[in-house]
Amino acid sequence: MRATRNPVEISILVPVMNEAGNIRPLIDEICSAFAGRQFEIIYIDDASNDATADELSAALDTVPQLRVLRHTQRAGQSAAIRSGLLQANGNLIGVLDGDGQNVPADFPALESSVIAASKDGKMVMAAGIRQRRADSAMRLLASRGAKWVRASLLADTHPDSGCGIKVLPRTLFLQLPFFNHMHRFMPSLVRRHGGVVLGVPVAHRPRIAGTSKYRILDRLLVGISDVLGVIWLLRRAPALGAVHEVMATPPTNKRTKSKKAAQ
Repeated sequence: MRATRNPVEISILVPVMNEAGNIRPLIDEICSAFAGRQFEIIYIDDASNDATADELSAALDTVPQLRVLRHTQRAGQSAAIRSGLLQANGNLIGVLDGDGQNVPADFPALESSVIAASKDGKMVMAAGIRQRRADSAMRLLASRGAKWVRASLLADTHPDSGCGIKVLPRTLFLQLPFFNHMHRFMPSLVRRHGGVVLGVPVAHRPRIAGTSKYRILDRLLVGISDVLGVIWLLRRAPALGAVHEVMATPPTNKRTKSKKAAQ
């Protein structure tokens, strides 16, 4: 059951695993991005074995918007995001990598894009497009290869599906299929569900602390089976679209209409 808290406009989910040194600076940036707003930050610690848990515990004492979930067994980034999503109170969900390379100050632009485009029942996700990526040449090359595969096999036209900063409605996020590594394919999954994906330019910067958890070769080999699985989903799943509950007309209005009809 989700915790009962004051209403929040947006929940920011930050999955982390061994990100000691990056915790408090990123939390402070998120708080600055949403100053004066009703928001919550949910960190999901995926069984870290460094000082991540200690840094999160220290931040809990001074940041009232912060909530911390912890996996007792390592489950991966997608599972961590899912754990946070199920506990989130906001109608909008923001997702942010915990390594500090994405900039929380970009959240308002993503949020505004979602709100402006969400009309007539349209389901919208705003996803970042990194400008001047601060990554090594090998990672950039691997990203170009992954982009080509997604575009060729999944018809994913989003130019930066690997970008970790996104905003979308909680109701839409909950309807997406969950599987390991699903966070890498969210643009394709949103479109498969009848949604719209908006690309928003965002900043990118080098890591402050820690090291990347992804090895390029391992990611490539795992990605092949992921792509095959997503192809299966895209071919077989219906585009459900938005679902709205139809409410009965209040009795008082019905009587008023009946009287007018009799006159």
